[in-house]
Amino acid sequence: MEKIKAVFNGSFDALENIKISPFSRAYTFSDSVYEVVPFFNSKAIAYEDHIERLKNSSKSLSIDIDIKNAADEINKLIKSCNSKNGYVYYQVTRGVDLIRSHLYSNSLETETFGYVLPFSFNTQPIKVMACKDQRWGRCDIKSTSLLGNIMSMNSAQKEGCKEVIMHRDNILTEAGASNLFFSVGNKICTPALSNNILPGITRSLLIKELKKSQIKVIEDEYTLADLSKASSAWLTSSTKGLAAISEIVNLDSNLNINDPIFLKCKDIFDNKFFS
Repeated sequence: MEKIKAVFNGSFDALENIKISPFSRAYTFSDSVYEVVPFFNSKAIAYEDHIERLKNSSKSLSIDIDIKNAADEINKLIKSCNSKNGYVYYQVTRGVDLIRSHLYSNSLETETFGYVLPFSFNTQPIKVMACKDQRWGRCDIKSTSLLGNIMSMNSAQKEGCKEVIMHRDNILTEAGASNLFFSVGNKICTPALSNNILPGITRSLLIKELKKSQIKVIEDEYTLADLSKASSAWLTSSTKGLAAISEIVNLDSNLNINDPIFLKCKDIFDNKFFS
């Protein structure tokens, strides 16, 4: 098996050779942020948007980051991949404590880590489960603190689902690792951004491309009842692209993975970024 190429604190090596301290605050507190940067035909998709979000996430947690260096390392990982299609995972951590402490020192040296993997972007329709959103209150920061997502998604997996659609006080937020879109009649709907929703790059790209095609997306507060009326629904993310939802196992709905509205949106997106 080909060794996974990685970088840790500026040193490029095989992933298996990288060693990280157990006192890294990423390990003890999830005191870190990350990005997933997809690339197709060796070209990063929305590269500047991903770098900007990484910078903003770091700033939100007051983690010092050399954003130019991070961007260069992500580029080098993409160029090192033997496949033209794949993604880079890149993480920035506050640093390593001398001993575990809730209060961090301002003198900690920022820790960076990344790796690159080949990836096929041929997403299949997926089953999902609706669930209560039990995450922390700043989901707009792309933090590695994802325990709420993990608990919900693994519970859903027991029901044959690969994703969840979360709601807070009956208001839809997002999926476990994606943003949500759905169509009702001729309307395309997506939950409006808030502290409970990560501003997904693919979400933003899709909205921009649909706008260019004179297709309006309505960003608003939506409920489970609104979703139950949908003719189609789909999830967006850096690795999913646009993934049709075939079934919501615990919500009465009638979703069509071949709904013309969804197929048109997917065609617009794929022609822009995967052709």
